[in-house]
Amino acid sequence: MGDLVPLTGEPLALDLVNTRPATGDLIAAPDGLAAWLALQGDRVPQPGTGPLTEEDLAAVHAVRDHVATAVDRARRGERPPGEALDGLNDAQSRAPAIKHLAWDGTAVTASVRRTGGYGARLAAHLAEDAAEFLADPAIGGVRACAADDCTLLFLPAHPRRRWCSAARCGNRARVARYYARHKDR
Repeated sequence: MGDLVPLTGEPLALDLVNTRPATGDLIAAPDGLAAWLALQGDRVPQPGTGPLTEEDLAAVHAVRDHVATAVDRARRGERPPGEALDGLNDAQSRAPAIKHLAWDGTAVTASVRRTGGYGARLAAHLAEDAAEFLADPAIGGVRACAADDCTLLFLPAHPRRRWCSAARCGNRARVARYYARHKDR
C-alpha cells in the first residue's frame, strides 16, 4: 500500500489496529495521532486546545498493541493472551467512565465523563470500545485484506468482500490480474 491515508469506517477497534499498515505507523508521532482523531470525529474524545504529547501517544500505542493481539486471536476463535486483556482492562481502569448527573432546569441529565489526563481518557475510551468489540460475536467475521502487500483488517458487510477497500487494494488487484492476462499478447 503506497498511500499513508488511514482506512476508516470500520469498528473503532479495527480502525485503531489499521493505523499500522505494512507501509509504517500512521500515528507514530503526535501530529499523526491528531490527524487520525480528526478523521474519527465524534467516535473518540477530541483533544482540547493544547497539543498532544508523547505521553498521550504512548497510552494509545499501548492500547493499540493489546487490541491488535487480542483481535488477531479472537477473530480466529482462539483465546487472546491474558496480558492483552489485562492491558485493556488496565487502560479502562486508569480513567473510569462516571455517569455525571446534572439538572438542566427541567430534568436530571446524565452524561459520561472520565477523569485524568487526555491520553488516559482516550486510551480508556479506545480500550472500552475494543472490549465491546471483542465480546461481540461479530469478531469471528473479521478478515484480513486479500492483497499480498496489505495487512489491514475489516469487518465485511457483504460476504464476498475480499479487500480492505475496493478503491485501494481491490483496484490494484484487478489491474494486476488484467496486466497478467494481457502481458503476453
